[in-house]
Amino acid sequence: MTEPAVELINLRKSFGDHEVLCGIDVAVKKGGVLVLIGPSGSGKSTMLRCVNFLERPTSGTVRVLGQDLGARGVKLTQVRRNVGMVFQHFNLFSHRSALGNVMEGPRVVLRLSRKEAEERAMAMLQKVGVAEHAHKKPHRLSGGQRQRVAIARALALEPRVMLFDEPTSALDPELRAEVLDVMLQLASEGMTMIIATHEMNFARKVGDQIVFVDQGTIIEEGEPEVVLRSPGSERLQRFLQTIFWGEEERSTVIPLAESQE
Repeated sequence: MTEPAVELINLRKSFGDHEVLCGIDVAVKKGGVLVLIGPSGSGKSTMLRCVNFLERPTSGTVRVLGQDLGARGVKLTQVRRNVGMVFQHFNLFSHRSALGNVMEGPRVVLRLSRKEAEERAMAMLQKVGVAEHAHKKPHRLSGGQRQRVAIARALALEPRVMLFDEPTSALDPELRAEVLDVMLQLASEGMTMIIATHEMNFARKVGDQIVFVDQGTIIEEGEPEVVLRSPGSERLQRFLQTIFWGEEERSTVIPLAESQE
């Protein structure tokens, strides 16, 4: 079998006496899309941050592209070049244009010339559909445009894995679609992705694997159509019923008793 792009083995993370991740085991194949769902505070963001060691696990193993990030001698800076991350909030430099924000990584991390960095940044802005706003500063962009610039910034380092931490949660509903469309495009191009989201329709479209996390533990996992339409646990059933899908979407969730017959 092909080695997974990302593998978490018995991953645990504690903050003081509070254990946030309680032995997570999950793998993401190359070109696969893993979607994390679960209530706020369930450990999804911490799990993502452990993938590139923004948070160091208390115990367990994190392998990214075949490298054990906890092993002695591993150069995390090099690993992180291959792992892009997009956060809930855009974290753009307010004093730089969209183009300047995207150029920063290629210039500083990859040491590209200004011309090379600008060409790459423009290509990435074009890819996410905001090239016409290249010379605008963040305060002149909509929330959806700012988030697409943030995605372009991550893509400018040509990562092999992308992590998304609820990238639409800070956006108005009408702006979410433009960001989700970019992520669907990346999935269709074969980008390996791990996405934490509350967008269930999107999760069903983009994911080939879905994991439901609650209180730092994986409760259910499997193909989105199976997990979302026929939840096997009462806890997941309750969670899905709290998500506003509209009447049509609610009808796709099979009641627990029926799903177990």
